[in-house]
Amino acid sequence: MFIITVAGKEREGAYSVEDEDGEQVLYIFEEEDDAMRYAMHLEDKEYPEMHVLEIEDDVMIKTCEIHGHRYAIITKNDIVIPPDKAHDFI
Repeated sequence: MFIITVAGKEREGAYSVEDEDGEQVLYIFEEEDDAMRYAMHLEDKEYPEMHVLEIEDDVMIKTCEIHGHRYAIITKNDIVIPPDKAHDFI
């Protein structure tokens, strides 16, 4: 699985989106191509250069659960686009 980070700052955090409850949700992509497309959309919206990072899904999910972070598994059948408003974080 894959997450999105700022290129060169992979250890500082991952891209997440604010949900309707105001909580940050980490996007975990099943497919690298989908993560790459999403990262390109972010860059088109004038984000810094993004990097798609392969992760061990079980480790990432367990870490999110231990620390109380929300996450969403983005499957190949899901369509997600970056929000227009600045309610996403890295």
